[in-house]
Amino acid sequence: MASSVRESGVSTPELNGSKPTTICVFCGSCPGSSPAHLAAARSLAKALHANSINLVYGGGTVGLMGEVARSLVSLSGPNAVHGIIPEPLIRREQGSDSRPDVNVYGRTTVVPDMHTRKQMMAREVMEGGPGGGFVALSGGYGTLEELMEVVTWNQLGIHARGVVVYNVEGYYDGLMQWLGSAVDAGFVAEGNRGIIVEAKTSDDVVSALREYKPAEGRFDLKWGKQ
Repeated sequence: MASSVRESGVSTPELNGSKPTTICVFCGSCPGSSPAHLAAARSLAKALHANSINLVYGGGTVGLMGEVARSLVSLSGPNAVHGIIPEPLIRREQGSDSRPDVNVYGRTTVVPDMHTRKQMMAREVMEGGPGGGFVALSGGYGTLEELMEVVTWNQLGIHARGVVVYNVEGYYDGLMQWLGSAVDAGFVAEGNRGIIVEAKTSDDVVSALREYKPAEGRFDLKWGKQ
């Protein structure tokens, strides 16, 4: 993998010998039809800055992805943001292989495929400091797929980090209703209902991750290095 992963940007030194708390944000590459979605991305960046939390995300420069990255870099500097993006997507977005401006979007790592991207983002959270985890802002198919993968990994015991849905203007009401229905129908154990935590403000997102407790129904499985 090392030969096919290319990085650009600033270094990310550890603070006082410990790794910084890192939150991975899944979100759309579109701004959404309501201005509340972009406002939530900016608000989340402010909360991360206020709590000295780093961001790892999908590396896009448009939509909610670009907004949360730009906002946090403007507050905390480029060291606080790491974007990880597959090569085909950066060519589609940038029109070339050129990297986003590190002083605007932080450090960017270009990887060969989606699987490598998701693995690297998850590893950065799992190896980071306490209070880190995964957050879903509003988004489409890709956001939901990424969210459900880390939920499944939590259930399987691959990680014990928090998973938070930032529910802006009721965007994820349907998802939370589905979760209740899945529990009622016997497809999600009651003890695993709490793997996903709902938050309605950016401060609640940070608090939910800090206070997150692994669900009682998680599988006690032993995994190798992911």
